[in-house]
Amino acid sequence: MRRRDLLLLASGTLTALPRAGRAERQHRAGFLSSIPADYMEPFLADYRRGLDETGYVEGRNLAIEYRWADGDDARLSSLAAELVRNSVEVITAVGGMQAAMAAMQATMTTPIVASSVASLVKHFNRPEGNLTGIDIVTGDLMPKRLQILAEIVPGAAIGILMNPASAFYDPDRTRIEDAARALGIRVDFVSVSADPDFDTAFARLAQKHVGALLPDADPFLGSQGRLLVTSAAPQHAWIYRQVGRYTGQILNGAKPVDLPVIAPTKFELVINLKTAKALGLTIPPVILARADEVIE
Repeated sequence: MRRRDLLLLASGTLTALPRAGRAERQHRAGFLSSIPADYMEPFLADYRRGLDETGYVEGRNLAIEYRWADGDDARLSSLAAELVRNSVEVITAVGGMQAAMAAMQATMTTPIVASSVASLVKHFNRPEGNLTGIDIVTGDLMPKRLQILAEIVPGAAIGILMNPASAFYDPDRTRIEDAARALGIRVDFVSVSADPDFDTAFARLAQKHVGALLPDADPFLGSQGRLLVTSAAPQHAWIYRQVGRYTGQILNGAKPVDLPVIAPTKFELVINLKTAKALGLTIPPVILARADEVIE
């Protein structure tokens, strides 16, 4: 071997060794949720999938500090402040606007990615401050949901489950009352803000002889979905995957101002005929014709 070849080989070896032995930098993210961990478990897989798509794997190059309010919004502020004290690089706030608000009150500098930004961001294309994420318009859909339910059970009174502790209680109730008047149907409101309230609520609805039940679009009620319905997971998967992507993009150096707020562009009506049959319901043909998906 010529002396020049030997020097090149030695040089290549010396520069390769440090790269091979260099550990990946460990990033730190905070995860703040207003709803319980056991309900969030299937969505965490989508969140981690979004992170993975941007190069981050929990336990390898990313440590995530989880904080769960377990349906008690009063705990969110202290949990958010704890994440800030622990110097996380980004906070993911999920489970409703209250989680995003708590994170915003805790820090004006740490980037925040929220699953529901609602009225917290004025300009979706270029959000100001340190907040970006997803805009979920479920509350605005309540009148349409009420209309469809009234068509499925014509002439029946409809019970409305609502959480009086929700920041959207007043506007959501007004929307529902206005829609009920326009449709000429009777609605009965019952309040549920904790697990023990469900038995009392259902007993009251039974006394009022309601023929259908419509839960409000509230994070707490959503976290109790297994008591009500179990089909919401596929519709929410894309939200948590996108939240994971945005979290990863921020860890890669992006700023919230560069990540536009994402709003749903497609809404689907899914009819489960198996459930309808078990309840003794006959879905009108006009509803079936409008459905995006019919589950036999």
